[in-house]
Amino acid sequence: QVQLVESGGGLVQAGGSLRLSCAASGSIFSLTSMGWYRQAPGKQRELVASITSTGITNYADSVKGRFTISRDNAGNMLYLQMNSLKPDDTAVYYCNALQIVTIARVNYWGQGTQVTVSS
Repeated sequence: QVQLVESGGGLVQAGGSLRLSCAASGSIFSLTSMGWYRQAPGKQRELVASITSTGITNYADSVKGRFTISRDNAGNMLYLQMNSLKPDDTAVYYCNALQIVTIARVNYWGQGTQVTVSS
């Protein structure tokens, strides 16, 4: 089992910055990857950025060059640095952890944190 708790959301003007944090606890040594997803009203949840246990990162095209995902060395903190924010970035942001056990894929989710970007 893995528990995830996000923090750092809020209201910011367009062009501003925010840093999201996700505290992971439990069986974090077994995680294949961690990431950030977001869901805007009336839209499907989408991947924002992910990072594997070996440090390989992946970003949605819409955030490349503006957002940076990182983990601490212990692997129990995940961050998303968001710069040059746009109103389209407004959404609930969720921390995700993926665990692969043999052929089973288990996804864990945090409770979400609201990010609102005003124009």
